[in-house]
Amino acid sequence: MPKDRSTTDSSAGVLNASGTNQGAPRGAKKPRLRRRRLRESDVNVVDQPMLKKALGGTIVGNTMEWYDVGVFGYLITTMGPVFLPEADKSVQTLFLLGTFAATFIARPLGGVVFGWLGDKIGRQKVLAATLMIMAASTFAVGLLPGYAQIGIWAAVLLVLFKVIQGFSTGGEYAGATTFVSEYAPDKRRGFFASFLDMGSYLGFAAGAALVSVLQLTLGQDTMEQWGWRIPFLLAGPLGLIAVYFRSKIEESPQFQATLDAQENLAKDATAADTAASKGPVGIVKAYWRSIIVAMILVAAANTAGYALTSYMPTYLTESKGYDEVHGTLLTIPVLVIMSLCIPLTGKLSDRIGRRPVLWIGAISTVVLATPAFLLIGVGEIWSTLAGLALIAFPVTFYVANLASALPAQFPTASRYGAMGIAYNFSVAIFGGTTPFIVAALINATGNDMMPAYYLMATSAIGAVAIYFLKESAQMPLPGSMPSVDTQAEARELVATQDENPLIDLEHMDMPLTAADAAEAADGDAGKVPARA
Repeated sequence: MPKDRSTTDSSAGVLNASGTNQGAPRGAKKPRLRRRRLRESDVNVVDQPMLKKALGGTIVGNTMEWYDVGVFGYLITTMGPVFLPEADKSVQTLFLLGTFAATFIARPLGGVVFGWLGDKIGRQKVLAATLMIMAASTFAVGLLPGYAQIGIWAAVLLVLFKVIQGFSTGGEYAGATTFVSEYAPDKRRGFFASFLDMGSYLGFAAGAALVSVLQLTLGQDTMEQWGWRIPFLLAGPLGLIAVYFRSKIEESPQFQATLDAQENLAKDATAADTAASKGPVGIVKAYWRSIIVAMILVAAANTAGYALTSYMPTYLTESKGYDEVHGTLLTIPVLVIMSLCIPLTGKLSDRIGRRPVLWIGAISTVVLATPAFLLIGVGEIWSTLAGLALIAFPVTFYVANLASALPAQFPTASRYGAMGIAYNFSVAIFGGTTPFIVAALINATGNDMMPAYYLMATSAIGAVAIYFLKESAQMPLPGSMPSVDTQAEARELVATQDENPLIDLEHMDMPLTAADAAEAADGDAGKVPARA
């Protein structure tokens, strides 16, 4: 049932967000107050062509980001001799894994900066900027001279460009999930948002496949001489195409409505108290519980995800005796199949809820991690593929739902900023550092099963966080009006709002009104009569 909130703080009329009615005459009668009822004009009917354009424009950015992750992760054993030829092979590997981790250490700052800008000036502008910086820094890596030309400065420049790239990607995923979630209809948000991660893993597979083709055709010696540059240089023209598509999308209707509301509040002294003006510190103070839950879930999902993608080629090569080519090729079919299944689990979450699907991801990680690495340890191609599939199974349930579940934990006015903080700090601490941590654990203990134990531990903690996650499937985003596919659905939603458990007027931050005036307005508009 919709929640009405009554008070006697103000005089008649529509009130501002703080519940005050400025300019009311002294001694005026103070009427009952409640949230204004939902009207048909409040409901956002999704523009389907614009939704498809927005989805495509955001997918290209995520694909570009993970293309680079795939290329770099699968070239680690090749690039070591290029930048540190005099070091031992284990030192070369740890340096490249550390460089990969440095990319993620830079992400929190990017998440804070771009998240704040995204809530202030708009999602579309910021997403275009992050994509340009990301593509340019990837392209620059392909132009770097090696150790033979400038000595240790080659390694320093590699770290620098990867840090710049990490800064830009700090605003990418948080912005993309926020943007698509705000564009999608409520009942299909999980399905549409899951395409972001499908694009991510397909981008990763594309980068890995390109590296594999180059390794097979050029050979390891040529790859170390100049072949490793090709995948990075391709990011230049690919980035220009992606920026073009992203520049064609419009601002999300949910955020545009919030901007319009804030402009109306700007004349009011209470405008300084809106969520958008709180900044990063204010966002953490206001939503720290949801941020902690989101960080734990991101840690659990990305530990499994990065173990499967970025670390597995190195693990297969250095711990299981596969050559560089087979270490790359074996993961590609698993990634492609997993990517194609991601929209299915996203659609499943629209039907049964985000939490049940995330439970499947967490519990299956705990159950399947040990058998997965035992199968990989057998050393046969069939067993390695089976082990990789067991790791991919929980990842499919994890990542398909974070893109829709996490943005729905925060109100529209501060969603980008909160997502930028929660997602990027967690990825920096747990996700991107996973390859480095598990490699160090194996080196320290000599136990090849350490990756399995690490995944089990993070998912066990993640399972606890799911308990505290607020269910959001089919519900309007906090601080936004409902979003539907058709006008007929909008009419039905308004007519049945009293019986609809998904409609919560306070959750949507519906304006406070004087009850009698609101009822009269609703009646004059020919809508469903309001109740006191």
